[in-house]
Amino acid sequence: MLFSFTYSKAFFMSQAFVKESDEQWLHDVAPTLNALIVYLTRENNGIRVYEQKTTIDKKDGRTIHAMSNGLSYAKDKEGKWEIIW
Repeated sequence: MLFSFTYSKAFFMSQAFVKESDEQWLHDVAPTLNALIVYLTRENNGIRVYEQKTTIDKKDGRTIHAMSNGLSYAKDKEGKWEIIW
């Protein structure tokens, strides 16, 4: 029982040093390609993410950016970034 308590205490203490302000969501990224690249590079542990291809969606006219991380991104009607499936 004592070991379990010590382990739990250490776990909770380490959580206290995590800053919530460091976390950013995709939809909070500025609506520029450069801001998207900076965000994706940060999320990719500093390994540079770059744009591989740009296409225009024939259905709604949005610009779709295929990125080197294997995902494609576009801005929604509100100008916020989203992943395109």
